[in-house]
Amino acid sequence: MKKVLFLCTGNSVRSIISECLLNQLGHNNFQAYSAGSKPTGKVNPYTIKVLEKNNINYKNTLSKSWDTFIDTKFDTVVTVCNRAANETCPVYPGSPKKLHWELEDPAAFNGNDEEKLNEFQRIFDQIHERIKKEFIDQ
Repeated sequence: MKKVLFLCTGNSVRSIISECLLNQLGHNNFQAYSAGSKPTGKVNPYTIKVLEKNNINYKNTLSKSWDTFIDTKFDTVVTVCNRAANETCPVYPGSPKKLHWELEDPAAFNGNDEEKLNEFQRIFDQIHERIKKEFIDQ
Protein backbone atom coordinates (compact mmCIF):
# COMPACT_ATOMS: atom_id res chain seq x y z
CA MET A 1 0.00 0.00 0.00
CA LYS A 2 1.42 3.37 -1.02
CA LYS A 3 1.35 6.27 1.43
CA VAL A 4 0.56 9.74 0.08
CA LEU A 5 0.62 13.05 1.97
CA PHE A 6 -1.23 16.13 0.65
CA LEU A 7 0.06 19.45 1.98
CA CYS A 8 -1.57 22.86 2.01
CA THR A 9 -1.44 25.88 4.25
CA GLY A 10 -4.69 25.66 6.25
CA ASN A 11 -5.49 21.96 5.72
CA SER A 12 -9.19 22.71 5.52
CA VAL A 13 -10.12 22.41 1.81
CA ARG A 14 -7.85 21.22 -1.02
CA SER A 15 -5.63 18.86 0.94
CA ILE A 16 -8.64 17.44 2.81
CA ILE A 17 -10.54 16.83 -0.45
CA SER A 18 -7.43 15.17 -1.91
CA GLU A 19 -6.99 12.91 1.11
CA CYS A 20 -10.62 11.81 1.13
CA LEU A 21 -10.78 11.25 -2.63
CA LEU A 22 -7.64 9.14 -2.82
CA ASN A 23 -8.63 7.08 0.21
CA GLN A 24 -11.98 6.29 -1.39
CA LEU A 25 -10.96 5.94 -5.04
CA GLY A 26 -7.70 4.15 -4.30
CA HIS A 27 -9.47 0.92 -3.33
CA ASN A 28 -7.05 0.07 -0.53
CA ASN A 29 -4.01 0.58 -2.79
CA PHE A 30 -3.29 3.93 -1.15
CA GLN A 31 -3.29 5.35 2.34
CA ALA A 32 -3.72 9.11 2.02
CA TYR A 33 -3.17 11.79 4.64
CA SER A 34 -3.31 15.57 4.66
CA ALA A 35 -1.76 18.32 6.72
CA GLY A 36 -1.00 22.04 6.70
CA SER A 37 1.78 24.44 7.56
CA LYS A 38 -0.67 26.59 9.53
CA PRO A 39 -3.72 24.36 10.03
CA THR A 40 -7.04 26.03 10.78
CA GLY A 41 -7.95 23.25 13.19
CA LYS A 42 -11.25 22.58 11.40
CA VAL A 43 -12.50 21.40 8.04
CA ASN A 44 -14.22 24.14 6.01
CA PRO A 45 -18.03 23.61 6.06
CA TYR A 46 -18.17 23.88 2.25
CA THR A 47 -15.57 21.13 2.02
CA ILE A 48 -17.90 18.91 4.01
CA LYS A 49 -20.84 19.91 1.80
CA VAL A 50 -19.01 19.09 -1.43
CA LEU A 51 -17.70 15.78 -0.07
CA GLU A 52 -21.22 14.81 1.04
CA LYS A 53 -22.67 15.90 -2.32
CA ASN A 54 -20.21 13.58 -4.08
CA ASN A 55 -20.63 10.68 -1.63
CA ILE A 56 -17.05 10.84 -0.40
CA ASN A 57 -16.35 9.68 3.16
CA TYR A 58 -14.77 12.35 5.36
CA LYS A 59 -15.82 11.19 8.83
CA ASN A 60 -12.36 10.76 10.40
CA THR A 61 -10.73 13.74 8.69
CA LEU A 62 -9.12 16.44 10.81
CA SER A 63 -7.17 19.63 10.11
CA LYS A 64 -3.66 19.04 11.44
CA SER A 65 -0.06 20.26 11.27
CA TRP A 66 2.41 18.78 8.82
CA ASP A 67 4.69 18.22 11.83
CA THR A 68 2.29 15.41 12.81
CA PHE A 69 3.90 13.26 10.12
CA ILE A 70 7.54 14.31 10.49
CA ASP A 71 8.66 10.72 11.19
CA THR A 72 6.35 9.04 8.67
CA LYS A 73 7.72 7.56 5.46
CA PHE A 74 5.65 8.49 2.39
CA ASP A 75 5.88 7.32 -1.20
CA THR A 76 4.57 10.64 -2.51
CA VAL A 77 4.15 14.15 -1.05
CA VAL A 78 1.86 16.53 -2.97
CA THR A 79 1.59 20.26 -2.35
CA VAL A 80 -1.81 21.53 -3.49
CA CYS A 81 -1.25 25.26 -3.16
CA ASN A 82 1.54 27.67 -4.03
CA ARG A 83 1.93 28.93 -0.46
CA ALA A 84 2.69 25.44 0.84
CA ALA A 85 4.99 24.76 -2.11
CA ASN A 86 6.94 27.97 -1.45
CA GLU A 87 7.29 27.38 2.29
CA THR A 88 10.06 25.27 3.68
CA CYS A 89 8.36 21.91 3.85
CA PRO A 90 9.59 19.39 6.36
CA VAL A 91 11.88 16.70 5.05
CA TYR A 92 10.11 13.37 5.24
CA PRO A 93 12.10 10.14 5.54
CA GLY A 94 12.64 7.90 2.52
CA SER A 95 12.98 10.56 -0.20
CA PRO A 96 9.33 10.56 -1.35
CA LYS A 97 8.34 11.58 -4.87
CA LYS A 98 7.26 15.24 -4.82
CA LEU A 99 4.41 16.68 -6.86
CA HIS A 100 2.91 20.17 -6.98
CA TRP A 101 -0.66 20.88 -8.02
CA GLU A 102 -1.41 24.57 -8.40
CA LEU A 103 -5.04 24.76 -7.29
CA GLU A 104 -7.01 27.90 -6.50
CA ASP A 105 -8.34 28.26 -2.96
CA PRO A 106 -12.15 28.09 -3.09
CA ALA A 107 -12.28 29.44 0.48
CA ALA A 108 -11.06 32.78 -0.90
CA PHE A 109 -14.02 32.98 -3.30
CA ASN A 110 -16.64 35.63 -2.54
CA GLY A 111 -20.25 34.89 -3.38
CA ASN A 112 -23.52 33.60 -2.00
CA ASP A 113 -23.89 30.06 -0.63
CA GLU A 114 -24.78 28.53 -3.99
CA GLU A 115 -21.90 30.27 -5.77
CA LYS A 116 -19.44 29.20 -3.06
CA LEU A 117 -20.62 25.60 -3.27
CA ASN A 118 -20.22 25.72 -7.06
CA GLU A 119 -16.65 27.01 -6.63
CA PHE A 120 -15.84 24.21 -4.16
CA GLN A 121 -17.32 21.72 -6.64
CA ARG A 122 -15.16 23.14 -9.42
CA ILE A 123 -12.01 22.61 -7.33
CA PHE A 124 -13.26 19.17 -6.24
CA ASP A 125 -13.59 18.23 -9.92
CA GLN A 126 -10.04 19.43 -10.65
CA ILE A 127 -8.67 17.40 -7.74
CA HIS A 128 -10.69 14.36 -8.83
CA GLU A 129 -9.09 14.53 -12.30
CA ARG A 130 -5.60 14.90 -10.79
CA ILE A 131 -6.14 11.94 -8.45
CA LYS A 132 -7.26 9.79 -11.38
CA LYS A 133 -4.35 10.89 -13.58
CA GLU A 134 -1.56 10.67 -10.99
CA PHE A 135 -2.66 7.69 -8.93
CA ILE A 136 -5.68 5.69 -10.12
CA ASP A 137 -5.15 5.39 -13.90
CA GLN A 138 -1.44 4.51 -13.60
